[in-house]
Amino acid sequence: MQRSTTLESVPAGRADQRAVIDEARKALGKIILGKDSQISLALACLLARGHLLIEDLPGLGKTMLAQALARVLGLSFSRIQFTSDLLPADIIGVSVFRQERGEFEFQPGPVFSQLILADEVNRATPKAQSALLEAMEEYQVSVDGSTRVLPKPFFVVATQNPGDQIGTFPLPESQLDRFLMRVEIGYPNEESERELIAGEDRRQMLKSIEPIAGPEMLTALQESVRQVHVSDALVNYIQALARHTRESADIEIGLSPRGSQALVAAARAHAFVENHSGVYPDDVQAVFAAIAGHRLKPSGNTRFRSPAELCQHVLDSVAIP
Repeated sequence: MQRSTTLESVPAGRADQRAVIDEARKALGKIILGKDSQISLALACLLARGHLLIEDLPGLGKTMLAQALARVLGLSFSRIQFTSDLLPADIIGVSVFRQERGEFEFQPGPVFSQLILADEVNRATPKAQSALLEAMEEYQVSVDGSTRVLPKPFFVVATQNPGDQIGTFPLPESQLDRFLMRVEIGYPNEESERELIAGEDRRQMLKSIEPIAGPEMLTALQESVRQVHVSDALVNYIQALARHTRESADIEIGLSPRGSQALVAAARAHAFVENHSGVYPDDVQAVFAAIAGHRLKPSGNTRFRSPAELCQHVLDSVAIP
């Protein structure tokens, strides 16, 4: 099957959206050098209406990617630095008594933005981490008996340090499942690192980025993603992958039905970002590790040492339709 990869083959309304995606990728690529795959996954995650977890060592550009996404997409932005003394009220907000009026007034916390950077999310205690659970799942927060709706669109981009580092608290499975994708940045290649060392400061470049989209355009892009065609054969393939994760001796806990739904949504978004005419097996494979890596629990006797190796084993074990 041939793929549609040119603007001429895209309907007029879609051509404008295609231009937005291409410009966004180009702008992000100037800030995060040599990481085209990670940029595509990050964009696909947001277009699929998902939250993103970026896990890697300090200093590899996790925070920079989150800030660049907010700038490029034209979203209101708040950064929350997670520390061991952070309280839920520091995230959600508090009610302050106004003596002159004799009543309490709610002061919204930083969660009331369209894109939240939860920086080093696993350095906070589970109690503080839990303040994000309702926001990420229900797009609302409950304060003093009242429910307050969060802005639309609403995304959480969290960064996480490796769990073996000092001062980290592992995220519970229920919270990990709130993240549609988990990606790793990794070290830059030699050429990209040289440009980072000798070139312009990326923080200064970030300030000069002009928004390429906005909330309305982003909503339109998300609606277009939902229209990307998924064939019955692709559904069968995704079911086969999920079934293998549940039956493999190397995996103790496999993908849930919600994980399978997440795989479909992410594959649709990846196909849209890559300008494919529909979802192809390589779209599923491109997002599989990001979707499944933090949802699968390896068995105690598995020979695979990392989530990436385990996910690749699953892909290698299931025939492509």
